[in-house]
Amino acid sequence: MVQTPKLAGMPATSRDRVRAFLARSHADRVPINYCANGGIDRRLKAHFGLRADDGEGLRQALGVDFRGVGPAWRGGRLHPEQPGVDVDALWGIHRRWVEHPSGGYHDFCAWPLCEADEAAVAGWALPDPDAYDYGVITGQCERFADYGLHFGGAGNGDILNSTGMLMGMERVYAALAGDDPAWELLATRKLAHDLAVTGRSLAAAGGRIDFVWTGEDLGSQRGPLCSLATWRRILRPWHQQLIDVARAHGAAVMVHSCGASSPFFDDLIAMGAAAIDTLQPDAAGMDALRLKRGWGDRLAFHGGIGTGGVVANGSAAEARAEAERVLAAYMPGGGYAFSPAHALQDDTPVENVLAIYAAAHDAGCYRMAA
Repeated sequence: MVQTPKLAGMPATSRDRVRAFLARSHADRVPINYCANGGIDRRLKAHFGLRADDGEGLRQALGVDFRGVGPAWRGGRLHPEQPGVDVDALWGIHRRWVEHPSGGYHDFCAWPLCEADEAAVAGWALPDPDAYDYGVITGQCERFADYGLHFGGAGNGDILNSTGMLMGMERVYAALAGDDPAWELLATRKLAHDLAVTGRSLAAAGGRIDFVWTGEDLGSQRGPLCSLATWRRILRPWHQQLIDVARAHGAAVMVHSCGASSPFFDDLIAMGAAAIDTLQPDAAGMDALRLKRGWGDRLAFHGGIGTGGVVANGSAAEARAEAERVLAAYMPGGGYAFSPAHALQDDTPVENVLAIYAAAHDAGCYRMAA
C-alpha cells in the first residue's frame, strides 16, 4: 500500500484536500485520483492481492482521495441485445469488443441514428430521470464521509460525443456547420436528462457533494475541434445550464476536455467552472507550465499525467520523473489534483503505475514547518 507522509501540524482528510484543490489552495498534499482501463486495473488489483471486483480496495491502496456518488438505475433495459454487438441498455449505443496484445476495448461499430429524422429521434428510448433511485445517495455520502465527493463524469452534460455515439461524428460536425433539427432534438433530450438527474442527485445529497464533473471534448492533438465562435453560439448555452444547476446546489464544477482545450478556458471561467480536467500534456498548447502561468490564478487543474509516453513505454524511474515534473509545474500555490490525463492504458507496466502514485505521495506533499 502506498503510504501518505504525515506532516506535523497539518492533519487533513481526503475531503480537506479535494476542497482545498477546488479553492485553488492546498492541504498537506495534492489530492489523488485514479482512472484505468480494465486490463491494467485487474493487474493492479492482483498486485495488491485484491479481488477483481474490489475497486474500493484498490483506491485505498493507491491513496485516492476522490469518490463518485450517484443514483441507481431501476428502469431495466431500454434497448434490446443483439448478437455479436454490445448494445448499451440505456442509450442504445452499439459497440464491439476488439482484442489487442495487452487486452481489449469496446469500439463503436454502428450508429443507429445516423440517418434519423426528428420523428425517429423523438421515438428513440432514453432513460427517464424518474426511473433512478436517488435514495441510495444518502448511504453513499455516509460511507465516504471523509472523501471528496463528486457527481457525474466526463460524459455528464456533453453534447458532441454523446450525440456522435448514436449519429456518427460526421453528422455531428455537419450539424455544427448547418441546420439539423434531428441532431438538435437529440442533444436537447440528452441534456434534459443530465440536468434533471444532476439536480435531483445534488438535492438528495443535501449539500454533501463537493463538485459536479461535466465534460465536452473540445480539442484534438493539434487544436480545437470547433471554433470558439461556433462553441459560443451553439454549445456554450447548453453547458451553462449544467454549470448553473451545480452552483445552485452549492457544488463546484470541474469540466473535462481532451486535447488542445486551452482556447476555451477564459469562457469556462466566466461561466463558473472551478477546475479543468484531463490536461493532455502532448496536445498543442497544453504544457503544464504554460497552463499554470496563464490560468492558475483562476482555475484549478486535475490530471496532466500523460498515459502514453514514458508512463506506458518507459522505465519506472522515467515514469516517476515525469510525474514529478508535472507536480512541480502545477503544485505551487495549490489548486492541483494528481490524476492520469486519461484512463491508464492496458500496456502500462504495473511498476510504472506504482511509481507515479508513489511520486504523488512524496513529491506531492506540501512540506511546511510544524
